[in-house]
Amino acid sequence: MNLTIDREVLLENLNTISRGLPTKSPMPILTGIKLYVTENDLFMTSSNSDISVEVTINDASLEIKEPGQTVVPGKFIDIIRKINSRKVNLYLAEDKILVIKADRGEYKLYVMDPLEYPKMDFVALENPLKLNADVLKNMIKSTVFATSSSEKKPILTGVNFTNVNNTLTVVATDSFRLSQKVISIEPYNDFNITIPNKSLDELLKAIDQFAGDVNLYFQSNKLLAQFKNVCFQTRLLDGNYPDTSKLISSNFAINLTFNKDELIEAVERVSLLSPRDSAKDKEITYSIVKLELKKDRSVEISTTNSQIGDAKEELLPTGIDADGPIAVGFSSRYLLDALKSFISTEVTLGLQAETRPFIVRGENDSNLTQLILPVRMN
Repeated sequence: MNLTIDREVLLENLNTISRGLPTKSPMPILTGIKLYVTENDLFMTSSNSDISVEVTINDASLEIKEPGQTVVPGKFIDIIRKINSRKVNLYLAEDKILVIKADRGEYKLYVMDPLEYPKMDFVALENPLKLNADVLKNMIKSTVFATSSSEKKPILTGVNFTNVNNTLTVVATDSFRLSQKVISIEPYNDFNITIPNKSLDELLKAIDQFAGDVNLYFQSNKLLAQFKNVCFQTRLLDGNYPDTSKLISSNFAINLTFNKDELIEAVERVSLLSPRDSAKDKEITYSIVKLELKKDRSVEISTTNSQIGDAKEELLPTGIDADGPIAVGFSSRYLLDALKSFISTEVTLGLQAETRPFIVRGENDSNLTQLILPVRMN
């Protein structure tokens, strides 16, 4: 194997490949990157237990003198990232060492046997679902933060994608909050899949600078996303995702509309003194804050901490539709996460009772709903 390539081209593709590279693995071979060089192309592959990524490089700067294959340690990325040479020459010495030549620098890495690298199946099926990358990014950003970080219910560590009659509903919940995004798509077969949150985080990073269409191919236990010269494949979570369709009500006794940024800033300030829940389960470790609509129709956000002190702020809603007063306690982190998912400048909180879930919607985010379970206040 012997090739020369533009460093920037190589580094851009290595950054994509890094999304599937594990820090640790029971199979040491998977901590490396497989390089497979044909007479015309360079293929690079990485894989962990959830994700497999492959890039195909046939850039004009690629000069292949000798085909071949090898598996290089992940440290290869760090070297390419640090060197300043415009061109990089890579070649194998006695099939045991990868030599990296860059200007006056030379680096040598011990390589692994490519025959030990598991075969990766990136077979694209027919009839992909095409989604604009910006639409896909927005769906992931609007929901993935609401997934569970606990493995007690593995299915809740993923985001559920369901298509029924060309309406794509994307839902994430950790049992204490819920995020739902609904969009219309081109005619496509119905499906119901749940994608691991870590996979979506890495896919989001991989398509961060991409603005075209992403082709999605569905198989029984995995999803393949194709964009540019990249194949990004993830396993799907087994099990039935809970039916959340009946959790979101359409009618609320109280609707409070706020300037989003003002609400965020007030909650952030008050939460500095908020008490932490003592529960050992990280899923319900809140920073507890109370929102109260008073009889005079003023709105107060407050917290009481017996060890530190108290805090309260009065907010001026831009709109109030309410029959009477109400007070509801909640996790400030949950509300802040929800608010930051909206592009709208104004958001509306829909409340029913102190112990009933409340929702957040935005004036310019008609297809996005955030739901939060209240915390019982002492």
